[in-house]
Amino acid sequence: MSAMIKLEALRVFVTVAESGNIKDAADAVGRTASAVSMTLKQLEDEIGGPLFQTDRKNSLTALGNLMLDLGREQIRSFDKSVSIMRAFAHSRIGSLSIASVPSVATNVLPPILQRFLQTRPQVQVELFDIDSAQVRRMVESGVADIGIAGESRTGGAVEFTPLFSDRFKLLCKDDHDLCRLERPVKWSDLNGATLIRNGASDRIEAADYKQLSALSLITVYNVTSLVAMVKAGLGLTILPSLTMHDAHEGVAALDLADATASRRVGLVERRDVPPSPVAAAFRAFALKEIPAIVAERLGT
Repeated sequence: MSAMIKLEALRVFVTVAESGNIKDAADAVGRTASAVSMTLKQLEDEIGGPLFQTDRKNSLTALGNLMLDLGREQIRSFDKSVSIMRAFAHSRIGSLSIASVPSVATNVLPPILQRFLQTRPQVQVELFDIDSAQVRRMVESGVADIGIAGESRTGGAVEFTPLFSDRFKLLCKDDHDLCRLERPVKWSDLNGATLIRNGASDRIEAADYKQLSALSLITVYNVTSLVAMVKAGLGLTILPSLTMHDAHEGVAALDLADATASRRVGLVERRDVPPSPVAAAFRAFALKEIPAIVAERLGT
C-alpha cells in the first residue's frame, strides 16, 4: 500500500465497511459523518478507484473487499505492535537476568519472584546462583541486569544499594565440643580447629579471624558441599545466618561473640546504563519486599 495512506484512514474505512453506513461508523470512531465521508473520498483518490458500489456504503466493490482484508490485517498488526510496546514499557514483558549470592537465591528469591511474576506472566527470567565477586563481574559486563550480593570495598562501574544485614554464624558438627559452651563462640575458641574457608567468610574483617583463615588449607564455595564437609568432620566453617535458615541435620549453627562479623547485602547495578523497564520494576519490588522477607526468615 502507498506510504501516503494513513492507518487512521484505513481504520475509518474498515469501520464503515463493517457498520454498513456512515452514521454508525462516525459514532464508532468519534468523528462527524462529514469528516468520515471526506476521509473515504481521500482514500479512494489515493487508491485510485471506488471502494463502495453505492453512496449508501453498504456494499463493497472488488477493490473494497481487497482493501477490507488488507486493512484489517494492517490494523491488527499495528495494534498488536503498540500493545507489545506498551507491555514492555510497563514491564509486563521482556527479559530479566539476575545474579545472586546463593543464600538469597535459595531462601529469598523464590517467593519474591513468584509474586513479581504473577502480574508479568510473559517475562523471561534467568537466575545465576554465584558468589559476590562473580555477581559484580556479571553486572559489570552486562550479562546480568541486576545483582544481589555482599557489599564490596571497591567501587568500579557498579553501585551498591543496601537491602539487609546478616550476622555470620559458626557451622560445626552437632556433637562438637563448641556446642557445649553455652555462650557465643569467640575467635580464640577456634585456635587449633580446622577452618574451611568459603567466599562469604572471606569478607570478615576481624584480625583474629584473618589469622585463623590464613591457616586454612580447604576452601569450598558451594553451600551443599560445605555442609557435607562439616558433617563429615573435616572442619568448621563460618556462613551468614540466612544460608542456614533451613536447619541441616547433623550440624549446628552457633552464634559468634564478635558483633562486627556480619555482612551487608544489597542490589548491585551498573552506574552508566539505565535499567530496562522490567529491571527497574524488579528493583523497586526487591527494595520493598526483600528486607521484610529476610527479617521474617532471621526472626529480626
